[in-house]
Amino acid sequence: MARTRPTRVKNVRFWRWRHNPLHRHSDSVEAWIVLATWIVALVGGLLAGSAADGAMQDSLAARRATVHAVPAELTENADTTETVSIDGGGGDTVWGKVRWTTADGSTHTGLTRVAPSSTAGASVTVWIDSRGELAIRPPTEREARVQSALTGLLAATGAGGVALGCGRVARLRLDRWRIRAWEAEWERVGPQWRKKMSG
Repeated sequence: MARTRPTRVKNVRFWRWRHNPLHRHSDSVEAWIVLATWIVALVGGLLAGSAADGAMQDSLAARRATVHAVPAELTENADTTETVSIDGGGGDTVWGKVRWTTADGSTHTGLTRVAPSSTAGASVTVWIDSRGELAIRPPTEREARVQSALTGLLAATGAGGVALGCGRVARLRLDRWRIRAWEAEWERVGPQWRKKMSG
């Protein structure tokens, strides 16, 4: 008994653009949908990513411009009852009461995170806003670059994904139209074909 060899399917590049007797108008429409989808996904993704990256950099730069670091003094020993790490793991910093002087000479006090071993009189650095109130430390330029790059990457991925999703939906609707057209054609041709087969 002879062994049947598996049929090898040749991958034809740009098959949607090639003309042949079986090429339908809907195939050309699908080709344009695929091309437009990829162009929009790539170009739109790059533009969205670049815009998001730039906006995030501007936002972080503005945030850095509204706060500045000033020296402060720990007014009492640091509270060691609760330690919290910078990354949330525990053990790196504790609350400490500090006092600082603003540019106009007024003195302020507040709570900030300090090292657990800090004692009264220790010098620490705090970040204050334009009113002289404590503020969250802004990201460094390196941290800002990383954060803005990640934001741009997420925006680019999201925009590209939306474009690809819309293209997929358009192709699904085109497939449904093809099926309805095929069914209508079969209703017209099917009875004639059956007559020839039975005759």
